[in-house]
Amino acid sequence: MNMRINLKIAAIITGLVALTSCSDLIDPALENIQSKELIRERPGMIQGLLLNAYLRIPTNGYNFSEMATDDAVSNDLNSGFLNMATGQWASNNNPVDRWSSANSAIQYLNEMLLEVGNTQYASNPNVNQMFLDRLTGETYGLRALFMYYLLQAHGGISGGELLGVPIFLEPQSVDSDFNIPRATFDACMEQLYADINKALELLPMDYYNISNEGMIPSKYREFGAQVSEYNRVFGDDAKQLVSGRIVMAIRAQAALLAASPSFNLDNDQTKWEDAATYAGSLLNDIGGVSGLDPNGVTWYNNTGVIDALGAGNNPPEILWRGSIGGPTNNLETQNFPPTLYGEGLVNPTQNLVDAFPMANGYPISDPASGYTEDTPYANRDPRLAQFILLNGSTAGPSGTTINTALDSDTNDGLNKVESSTRTGYYMRKLLRQDVNLDPVANTSQRHLQPRMRYTEFFLIYAEAANEAWGPMASGSFGFSAYDVIKAIRERAGIGMDNGDAYLESIKSDQAAMRELIRNERRLELSFEGFRFWDLRRWKLDLTETAQGMRIENEDQFSVINVENRVYQDYMIYGPVPYGERLKFSALQQNTGW
Repeated sequence: MNMRINLKIAAIITGLVALTSCSDLIDPALENIQSKELIRERPGMIQGLLLNAYLRIPTNGYNFSEMATDDAVSNDLNSGFLNMATGQWASNNNPVDRWSSANSAIQYLNEMLLEVGNTQYASNPNVNQMFLDRLTGETYGLRALFMYYLLQAHGGISGGELLGVPIFLEPQSVDSDFNIPRATFDACMEQLYADINKALELLPMDYYNISNEGMIPSKYREFGAQVSEYNRVFGDDAKQLVSGRIVMAIRAQAALLAASPSFNLDNDQTKWEDAATYAGSLLNDIGGVSGLDPNGVTWYNNTGVIDALGAGNNPPEILWRGSIGGPTNNLETQNFPPTLYGEGLVNPTQNLVDAFPMANGYPISDPASGYTEDTPYANRDPRLAQFILLNGSTAGPSGTTINTALDSDTNDGLNKVESSTRTGYYMRKLLRQDVNLDPVANTSQRHLQPRMRYTEFFLIYAEAANEAWGPMASGSFGFSAYDVIKAIRERAGIGMDNGDAYLESIKSDQAAMRELIRNERRLELSFEGFRFWDLRRWKLDLTETAQGMRIENEDQFSVINVENRVYQDYMIYGPVPYGERLKFSALQQNTGW
């Protein structure tokens, strides 16, 4: 296939050489410096503006920012997250910086909004109008998404005021005034919501081929759009582009951020109600709690589903994802333990292990849990063994037993070699166990890389509903925070023998339910890029020492300190980049940076 493509390219180049003078070939203007008039005649180039924004969506799930938190450490001593967590986070050394990439995306999107109406996308006027609506809706939706990323990473307090970022609604040119101050956080949220509303007016809930004219939205049916025309624009081929459903999800994510303690300084209850309502509306569309995917815990390793997934389709757990692409083994190479030929990069902490309750639902600190230090992994939440390789776990295509003890006779043991665990644990979640890294029998597999999972939005609803209405109330929906958490824990296999007695004991206690919801979020979304942001929006302690487990003689367990966390209180907010402050004096820095 690649050879055929190369031959076609060679033929095209030969034809161009035959038809073009030498001066034309050397002159870059025709190829590299396109005027807007020429670009407007090429719809594909206009859509390239939108593609540039899509390409800047961060891959939250696989950057492992957890290694800068109490959930994990890195065995790569040069890791930016390790340096960040141990005292080297600065405005000119920021591994979680989103300023440049997000603002660059917004520049492309603003250019897109300026040009999208100046191009013909199809000779058929019905199709052309639908393309115009879809592209415009996608653009507004993506601009809201990148505003959310900017607020998450760079919003904060400066001069006693909660600020967001500068708001740019038009493309910047060499003549533009870039030296403008940051808008208030609330003003940024208002702009985000305005973009959301415009996107929702233009986009369908989902992209799929329809079968009859009655399914065409009335606004297109009125001007005579046909089924084939509608499917050309909004059909199966558009799957994984920004849709109305994805825009609703962005709104719920942003609303939760705005309602959270770090960004809701007055604890405005209406902000919690907004977040609950936006998440609840999204979940109602899949049937509420009954729509929770029963196989959603192991979404990353449901091999039959992943391998059979058709182009553009999602499993029930996945709301939006990136491209699956071909088979790979990069994640496994990075994170399998040494005996499976991996680099063992992400080492879960004892802190995270202790956050998993017992199978009866009680936290291990509760006397009713039955937890004992002599058998720390017995009768635990099933997700512990699903997400983390423990001493004695089996892994890999041959079910190899992993020995993480200090006196292990393999390199999987504690601190044996550079690729060994520093905590006594390896990450299991996200990894396909049917990947073989043996150089003699190397294999790869397909992987899902979700941008959004439905479980995240169930947890957004639970958190916001508990704050807005309490644990048991449903607002205008048919399910409560309690209902969501009960369903998530039942799916995980918790409390099956006792009706989840712990949950029942706290179901009327808002504060206790808050802690449980936060813990469930920590577990369900572990290693997917959430913990770093959650600790900060909750204003929680960032300096909890990362711990591990030292095992000797098979049955001697002792908790060890692995890595100190060195953060200052003001670091609940990220910095404005140092370089931007040097260039633009009007940019206010967040306090402390």
